[in-house]
Amino acid sequence: MKINKTLNGKKLNVALEGRMDTSTAPELEAVLKNHLDDIEELTIDMAELEYLSSAGLRVLLGAQKTMNRQGRMTVANVNDTIMEIFEVTGFSEILTIV
Repeated sequence: MKINKTLNGKKLNVALEGRMDTSTAPELEAVLKNHLDDIEELTIDMAELEYLSSAGLRVLLGAQKTMNRQGRMTVANVNDTIMEIFEVTGFSEILTIV
């Protein structure tokens, strides 16, 4: 998985490309852990994300909990396959998807 970060003041955009699974989810978790201090607005861009496993869902949930305390998080450009995963797991009710 490729992770592209764009920081603009207190806004962080994280664009994901490829597959977020058991082997790659820890990469995103580390990036978020190291970059969320003082961030008030986090956007996870999934335009190029092809696959999302339960390990990826766990990382997203952790990021959402952090951002609930310090700002807001949105998930953007979700394809139909990943949207179905969000709906089946109930994440569509937890995440702000734009």
